[in-house]
Amino acid sequence: MYAIVDIETTGSYAAANGITEISIHVFDGEKVVEKFETLINPEQPIPYFIQAMTGISDKMVADAPKFDEVAEKIHTILQNRVFIAHNVNFDYSFVHAHLKVAGFDLNCKKLCTVRLSRKIFPGFSSYSLGKLCHALGITIHDRHRAGGDTAATVKVFQLLLQNDKELHIQKALQRNSKESILPPNVPKEHFEKLPYTPGVYYFHNEKGKIVYVGKANNIRYRVNSHFSNNSKSRQKQNFMKHVHAISFQSCGTELMACILESTEIKKRWPIFNSSQKRWEDVYGIYIYEDQNGYHRLAIDKNRKRLQPVYTFHYLVDGHAIIRKLIKEFNLCPKLCFIQNDNEDCVGIKEEYCFGACNKKETPSDYNKRIKQAAASLKNEPSFIIKDTGLNGDDQSCILVLNGNLYGMGYISLDNPVTDINILKEQLTVYKESSFTRNLIKGYAARFPEKVIYLEHEESQSSH
Repeated sequence: MYAIVDIETTGSYAAANGITEISIHVFDGEKVVEKFETLINPEQPIPYFIQAMTGISDKMVADAPKFDEVAEKIHTILQNRVFIAHNVNFDYSFVHAHLKVAGFDLNCKKLCTVRLSRKIFPGFSSYSLGKLCHALGITIHDRHRAGGDTAATVKVFQLLLQNDKELHIQKALQRNSKESILPPNVPKEHFEKLPYTPGVYYFHNEKGKIVYVGKANNIRYRVNSHFSNNSKSRQKQNFMKHVHAISFQSCGTELMACILESTEIKKRWPIFNSSQKRWEDVYGIYIYEDQNGYHRLAIDKNRKRLQPVYTFHYLVDGHAIIRKLIKEFNLCPKLCFIQNDNEDCVGIKEEYCFGACNKKETPSDYNKRIKQAAASLKNEPSFIIKDTGLNGDDQSCILVLNGNLYGMGYISLDNPVTDINILKEQLTVYKESSFTRNLIKGYAARFPEKVIYLEHEESQSSH
């Protein structure tokens, strides 16, 4: 037994929007045997553009039942039946979320008439309900109202049952089928091609433009996770509505996938990516001279006319760097603004501060070490991160020259990874960002066994 459903809502995702109307037609494969239709008070204003599209106004739903008042009836009709809708994940996400709030757990199989129509009636220019019905000769009464759209979907499903020569409906209902979880417009073959490897995946819209870039340690599992849950988030519904194709690039390691993802986001500016679009070094370490002639290290937000000696994104990173410099170069924690109280200098107690804060050390002696500390931030090492390749006869390499990412790629196991000239010929050059720089430094610190440091002279001559 099938339950064919259509809803009207106040917005595009269930987490922040309500249902304004629901229609359920129970269909036995030949005829509709039961109907349930009602307006619903969404307990929030209906946006004007939605009122214009559906004809459902705030006044119309003012005296309608709230969802929790009809939740038990809806749950009884849907439970243990196949939930069918045109773009089923949209309707199911709303109904599932609202039932859960009302105390009911919906767990039933799903069928999407968009996906099934693409398989059983291939070649149409559009599979929206209106254009699909026009192509199939079905007349829709009360378009964009739940009752009219449900009745039209029943007729579409009848034709799908009659023309399903290759048993697509039966296959879609099998336990291991992905048909009910994927976006309605994405061919299942795109999912089946996804590898179980690290890499980057791309979601494309109907024109082929990339709208989202993601990275994963396991591409197949990660893409599956975007669609396999009953998430009511805006992101999932955007993916369901706008994603028409999925592609990917495999990488040898998750670190390479992270670098590639960051590069691609900045290059392609996908509409559904928010993180890293505006990633930048917000703060800097500056040197200035105080009234007594002592040079002081200070953290401040980056300003156009000031030149920092080092930049970073998070304040915690800047404080960690200054603490490290204090210990390495015998600097004063008070003059570096790490100790801000009126107590005695911690550095003097622990014998690494020579008394600049008490003027026991001359400014010239102290400032020499400040200069050395600042220089150390720019004197970064050159190294290679060697790791797993894409297949058994290669290895992945990330080349960092003087602290800056040069490039990454794959070379044969037979090639010496310390030969800079060979690496430069075979690696792809990547533009560095603060995100990738910090990412690589952190990885090198966590996995020193994968790092090959290059001699200073060699790295300089190869730059």
